[in-house]
Amino acid sequence: MAHSQQMANAIRALAMDAVQQANSGHPGAPMGMADMAVALWGRHLKHNPTNPQWFDRDRFILSNGHASMLLYALLHLTGYDLPLAELKNFRQLHSKTAGHPEHGITPGVETTTGPLGQGLTNAVGFALAEKLLAAEFNRKGHTVVDHHTYVFLGDGCLMEGISHEAIALAGAWRLNKLIALYDDNGISIDGQVAPWFIDNTPQRFAACGWNVVDAVDGHDVEAVAAAIATAKASSDKPTLIVCKTAIGKGSPNRANTAKAHGEPLGAEEINLTRAALGWSHEPFAIPESAYADWDAKAAGLAAETDWTLRFAAYEAAFPELAFEFTRRMRGDLPKEFAQTAVDTVVKAHTEGATVASRKASQLALEAFTAALPELLGGSADLTGSNLTNTKSTPALRMDAQGAVVRTEDGQIGRHINYGVREFGMAAIMNGVALHGGFIPYGGTFLTFSDYSRNAIRMAALMKLRVVHVFTHDSIGLGEDGPTHQSIEHAASLRLIPGLDVWRPADTAETAVAWSVALTNRNKPTALLLSRQNLPYAPKRDLGDISRGAYVLSEPSDVGLKKKARAVLIATGSEVQLALKAQRLLAAKKIPVRVVSMPSTTTFDREDVKYKKSILPAGIPRIAVEMGVTDFWWKYGCAAVVGIDSFGESAPAPVLFEHFGFTEENVAATVQAALKRK
Repeated sequence: MAHSQQMANAIRALAMDAVQQANSGHPGAPMGMADMAVALWGRHLKHNPTNPQWFDRDRFILSNGHASMLLYALLHLTGYDLPLAELKNFRQLHSKTAGHPEHGITPGVETTTGPLGQGLTNAVGFALAEKLLAAEFNRKGHTVVDHHTYVFLGDGCLMEGISHEAIALAGAWRLNKLIALYDDNGISIDGQVAPWFIDNTPQRFAACGWNVVDAVDGHDVEAVAAAIATAKASSDKPTLIVCKTAIGKGSPNRANTAKAHGEPLGAEEINLTRAALGWSHEPFAIPESAYADWDAKAAGLAAETDWTLRFAAYEAAFPELAFEFTRRMRGDLPKEFAQTAVDTVVKAHTEGATVASRKASQLALEAFTAALPELLGGSADLTGSNLTNTKSTPALRMDAQGAVVRTEDGQIGRHINYGVREFGMAAIMNGVALHGGFIPYGGTFLTFSDYSRNAIRMAALMKLRVVHVFTHDSIGLGEDGPTHQSIEHAASLRLIPGLDVWRPADTAETAVAWSVALTNRNKPTALLLSRQNLPYAPKRDLGDISRGAYVLSEPSDVGLKKKARAVLIATGSEVQLALKAQRLLAAKKIPVRVVSMPSTTTFDREDVKYKKSILPAGIPRIAVEMGVTDFWWKYGCAAVVGIDSFGESAPAPVLFEHFGFTEENVAATVQAALKRK
């Protein structure tokens, strides 16, 4: 008991000291969850501080990411490469101890958390990936995928609506290796939560198919450890452990108050807290006995060594499976993929089909899902509209005992029915990508990207390979009207740093967009796809599509042996409009170049020489896109044919005429720009 108390107080002291030194942060939650952390990290968590990326480690996620000093203290104390100097540098420029945990910055941080509720939802993705990999790769007598996902969460995570999306899916998928520990302290920034948070949390989780261990004393290490042991025994349900705690535990005047939440305790209160805890050490001083109690390096090395030996036996028995498992966990694509991508693009070009780009996406996916078993698809209740399913991706299902259902030919489902849960889908995909072994993609309408936007942003921040399939990308969807018609969405998504956005014009561009998305190891991708059919745009060369913009048609292609006097830039369905306007202008002896720009984000990364070759200086540029016009002025446009209002409910051809998306209007806009030159 004395050891456990010292271990917990080491966390409390480091949290107090780091927040005080930074004069910024959240000391209360780490202090309140310290005993919970001792129970999990000291008694149950399978991890190796000397190899944070060891595959079969348990995953720990701090969903209430403002409590980051809890995690930093744990990583430091257990032996990760996070020295005391980094804790002293908490929340400072270029430190490894940012205000909220950041994946890829701090060793041992599994996901970036801070936007509440998303860590819990990421955890669902982690647990789903573990379950699917176990079903796919484990063999009798050879269990190489066998780890738990643990998540700490607070009241704020449960108030966010995404939490309901996450727990409902976790229950439906029977993720028995997902264990959530709820820091039930009843305090948030505005004070006692009782007036505005009256949910019966245990009943809510139980209703979603979870086991619930209720009313555990969160400051009783033995009780929490026993609850975790009970949760680990579950074979068919995830588990919630409700830990009753006091925020700011140990602080005589701040415990159980909102003052402990988001500000330093202050020097005087820290001294009082040290006395109350019996902690006589100077700031940032941890006794060697506490380090010895926390040190997890030896146990971690033993656990990893045991797994390594078991994997060697697995590799000897199933060499092909072991090779495939290793490839996928590295994130490498098969050697044959490059040829598959080329063949898919060439086939699209050769066939020249007139289809909606959402259908072009499905055609590309037929080839790619057959070639890449790691592709894990889905849709937010719009599969028939998003066309994210293929012959190679049967629906994912679990049986009543929690096992993954196989098809008659032994396949595991690779297409997920997320239900109407766009935000949950996006954050779960982030968790799947972070776990490794899969490349997740999911579909919904482009206008509903608003629901999932923050998870898309988090994917970009973490540099994750996830693919968002956004269909019904403009007023071209027609009668559903302005609630469903995207106007500002393409431009706003292009503003997210690190997110690749593609709006392809035909089957070849769509296949290229998919191939680029799948090879982008460190970027998420958004594909913006049409509902309406798009004719194929003949091309002389396919090579430059992947550069984001290319010359699709020169004046010579429409019978004019003159240099272009203007450049029409178009994306998606508007490329055909630009080509028609080019022909109209050619009839008037006005030579125009047409540039298809399926990915502005990709084109923007190109070198200056290439950019100038596509958009030559000295001649007017006119952009054409069914969206807000402001975005396009950065390309030095003389005019933009766009839409700066919400749409209308009417058949698509009527809307095109109403909003000026006709070849006559585009041609007139070019002529007007030339007159102003």
